[in-house]
Amino acid sequence: MGKQYYTKKQRYVFNNANSRWNIFSGAVRSGKSFIGNDLIIKRLNQLPDGRRTLIGKTETTIMRNILDPLRDIYPDKYISGIQGMKREAEIFGKKFYCIGANDARATKKLQGAGFVYAFGDEITTWPEGFFNMLKSRLSDRGAKFDGTCNPEGPYHWLKKGLIDRVGDLDVFHQHFTIDDNSFLPEEFVHQLKKEYSGVWYQRYIEGLWVLAEGLVYDMYDEDNLIEPYEVNSMKYTREWIGVDYGTTNATVFVLVRLGEDDKLYIVDEYRWGEKSDGLPKTDVTLADDLEKFITRNDANPEWIFVDPSAKSFITEIFSRAQHFAPFYKVTGAKNDVLNGIQQLSSLLGANKLLVAKGLGDLNKEFHSYSWDKKAEAKGEDKPLKEYDHGLDALRYVINGIPRVVEYILKVGA
Repeated sequence: MGKQYYTKKQRYVFNNANSRWNIFSGAVRSGKSFIGNDLIIKRLNQLPDGRRTLIGKTETTIMRNILDPLRDIYPDKYISGIQGMKREAEIFGKKFYCIGANDARATKKLQGAGFVYAFGDEITTWPEGFFNMLKSRLSDRGAKFDGTCNPEGPYHWLKKGLIDRVGDLDVFHQHFTIDDNSFLPEEFVHQLKKEYSGVWYQRYIEGLWVLAEGLVYDMYDEDNLIEPYEVNSMKYTREWIGVDYGTTNATVFVLVRLGEDDKLYIVDEYRWGEKSDGLPKTDVTLADDLEKFITRNDANPEWIFVDPSAKSFITEIFSRAQHFAPFYKVTGAKNDVLNGIQQLSSLLGANKLLVAKGLGDLNKEFHSYSWDKKAEAKGEDKPLKEYDHGLDALRYVINGIPRVVEYILKVGA
């Protein structure tokens, strides 16, 4: 049963995680999922027959993080994929219901069922109401829960409700850091440590439940600025434009280029609104300005990533594509705030993202954009909606080029 070799911490977990609630939190690639998946196999023989469930943010993450790793170890005949309308999988002949817990509606998937065992992946991404319902569903005699997660803020409901109550409730908790995984190549660990900075380093490398407080981009400094003449003399291989659209707020365009040195450069920006002189502009006049912005920079963007809520503006741009070719490349941006912030933080911390000194408004935003203290007190990571228009436009680009960002962070790390 299980693997022949474990790290010291994994061995401790395998032998001692026998509470009703067994939570393994900490750094990425620290070995917590590895040992968690082995516990699934252990529970097959340890617990009586009854309903079992695998829970993740989505069914895709259940396959990626639980079932596929098990299938890499055991023959396919022992581990199935998710099958049928009832969304079931089999592990060594035992049926598991697979439940995606990506929003509050997922709570209905638990109603009326009792479980002897549940395994949870990415617990901190679940709605609190879903987890509370799960508590009442683990009703069979001797029922157990095993689950893994990366840490978030110290006021997160999982931290306050279970992890902080070890000794009070029947809870086992094990904290992992990146250095706990002795099987990782030393160079990979060194590279990963360089790719994270600020609060993300504390959470994803050190495995700490810490506040996202103060400035969002506290790592931004003079090393991230570049003189205008250097921007103009640099040779570039690819480019993209991000657009944050506003009616009562500012509209911002940013031009991002990839240099031959495998770094990203923010070389120009356009702003209209708020403190700009004149009346608000229509979609037509803003589209005119975007054409001029592209022309004056002699740009040929691979994609123009536009605020996904700006449907009327996207429609206006598409309507011009036949006479202005770059507009064929417009697309609604992926608006994943925290992922974008994390990637931007890594690029800034590694000095792989540089901003032209002449872009004063964007520079001010980097020095002003802050975490929301009220949201943090509720266990949420959320920035204030202030000083963010240019940064949102930039984030749209970063979210739209994940493979480029991954490559940049690896080069020279």
